[in-house]
Amino acid sequence: MTGCSLMGFDLNRHWANPSPWAHPTLHGVKELIIDMYNNPKINLEFYIDIHAHSTMMNGFMYGNIFEDEERFQRQAIFPKLLCQNAEDFSYSSTSFNRDAVKAGTGRRFLGGLLNDTSSCYTLEVSFYSYILGGTASAVPYTEEAYMKLGRNVARTFLDYYRLNSLVEGPLAPTPKTWKDKVPHYKCPAQRGPGNSHAGGKPDKRSQAHLKEPSLPTR
Repeated sequence: MTGCSLMGFDLNRHWANPSPWAHPTLHGVKELIIDMYNNPKINLEFYIDIHAHSTMMNGFMYGNIFEDEERFQRQAIFPKLLCQNAEDFSYSSTSFNRDAVKAGTGRRFLGGLLNDTSSCYTLEVSFYSYILGGTASAVPYTEEAYMKLGRNVARTFLDYYRLNSLVEGPLAPTPKTWKDKVPHYKCPAQRGPGNSHAGGKPDKRSQAHLKEPSLPTR
């Protein structure tokens, strides 16, 4: 399996200027997102594209790097919450970058287009298996396991908006800023074969500047 369309194009490298002829689905989705973004009645807060990964294990995310430190730090909240909800999601494999080769991806293009209230991610999920924290055994993914991860993503949206007091039943008292919204929580690292950053070296800025946001315990 590859990431190419039937015409041989990697659709996640043509977001900057998709062709309505060569990349019709991508062109249509981009136009829809731009229309939503320009609609004053819509607040477009999340963009997440979903990919299968052929070498790494578990689920994990890629996010963007911004000069705005608060926006950069705020991005970590959603994957940290997802790590708490999903035993097969690895925050240790989640990374934030702005590699030139990824400039044409949806995450990178929309991260530069949308305003600072929007968060853009790529959710990667292994073709094969996941490793639970504290173990060395690989658990094969099944259709039900993939569906469970999808349900946990939905649950994480609920937790995220509870933290922002936009739905009933907040998880914690609402403080003045997002940095104070949750007590300390450290997500367990999930490690195993293939569970590392591409090239073996995570982005230095993401290591130096991305502080651990604290999350509620359950």
